[in-house]
Amino acid sequence: MYSTLVAAPPVIWKNNRIKRSHSIRYLGIYIDDKTNWNSHIRHLSNKATTLHQNLLKIAGPSWGISRKHRLVLYKTVIERVLAHGVSAWCLNPTSKMARKLDTIQRRFLLAISGAYRTTPTAALQVILGLPPLHLKLKSEAELVTLLRLRKNIPNHIHAPEDFEETETGWSSHPSCHLHPDQISIQDGGNLMVTKAIYTDGSKLEKGVGAAFCLLEDGVIKHTWCTKLRSENTVFQAELLALKEAVQYALPMASKTIKIFTDNKASILAVSNPKSPNKMARTVFNILLQHPNIHLNWIKAHVGYFGNETADALAKEAAESQSSPSILKLSKAFLKSSLRKSMLNAWQKLWTKGDTGRSTHTIIPTVSLQPANWSRDDIIFFTGHGPFQFYLKRFNLSTTSTCPCGLEGTPLHYATECLFTISWHMKKPAPQHTDQWLQNVASNPNSKSRLRSIIQHIHHNQPLFRPD
Repeated sequence: MYSTLVAAPPVIWKNNRIKRSHSIRYLGIYIDDKTNWNSHIRHLSNKATTLHQNLLKIAGPSWGISRKHRLVLYKTVIERVLAHGVSAWCLNPTSKMARKLDTIQRRFLLAISGAYRTTPTAALQVILGLPPLHLKLKSEAELVTLLRLRKNIPNHIHAPEDFEETETGWSSHPSCHLHPDQISIQDGGNLMVTKAIYTDGSKLEKGVGAAFCLLEDGVIKHTWCTKLRSENTVFQAELLALKEAVQYALPMASKTIKIFTDNKASILAVSNPKSPNKMARTVFNILLQHPNIHLNWIKAHVGYFGNETADALAKEAAESQSSPSILKLSKAFLKSSLRKSMLNAWQKLWTKGDTGRSTHTIIPTVSLQPANWSRDDIIFFTGHGPFQFYLKRFNLSTTSTCPCGLEGTPLHYATECLFTISWHMKKPAPQHTDQWLQNVASNPNSKSRLRSIIQHIHHNQPLFRPD
């Protein structure tokens, strides 16, 4: 009666009371009245349950599709479903959201690895090369916010205007196209031409360089080069050199003029009327209006004088102390930058975490590449498997002692158990156990022995279970 909480007024429609909803769905995103995204994450959890059940139909712990294909399904289907509208709700995930997303991701980690269900989530993420879901979604949200929404992100070193804008649609009428002779991706190094332009781009530690040179009767008649920022890519340098070369060739376009480049990607980009790259579209339009300008691929680093000259000019520009030309940053650079930030954040979580420490001993550094571990390897190195020590820890056995009388740890079965003597390895001194585990994990023959031990224990449970 004296509560400070006031109930919302009832809504009546045709004598029927309309029940109040705490969330609304808009374009597939659930927005709740507290804007904490609990409703949306709960919806994601329900959707993930269905996806997980479908995955289990084709992928069991020891049967079904390979782990490689499971990872492909996770990255291309499951992760894409969970990432819908991520820029709206996961740009700055809270610790509570991170825990809930880890719970959603965990079931897929277990299905992909085939590990015991008590295996730490953090360890499985590192073993499979899959970053925590909240970090992955946050990285994608930042990418979309900067490149597509063109909005600033607080505390981010780059602004939207620093990046190239993606072009859409056709650069010219669909009926307009380049002449087939204008583009060639066959090696043109042996073509007999009296006048030709050679372009190249180079990326070194000190920077990025773009260059072209004009050769006439084997003599260098003109050169051009410029330095770009170290954040620019080789592809951008190749495109810039190609654009400058095409523009330089315009006064000579009354006759056929060949432009050689050793970068097929740039040739394919400038010949595509729907290229998303603005610079590539500029070159396409010039080529469309000047059919006498021909582009030809040339093999790199095989001694072609023009190509070697352009390469030397590009490297010289990259290493020069001159001020770099300002070229907007590419999507590839932003992706790389966000990937590094994600890996750094993941590494901090992995280093400071309190779970999966046995795995941390062997894999101290996170990576997007999965470890070359089989299911049996994961069982042994994580310690979550058919071992007496593990069974006692989770109250699945009354004793942690092996029937041979010693503590039933994974190390015991690999080095001193009487029932696995056929696959024994030399037992390390206590102070060298960590190094021993690292050596075994990197040795294919040692891992083969471990797999035989794990399979032997699985197939002879009564022998290893005294109770």
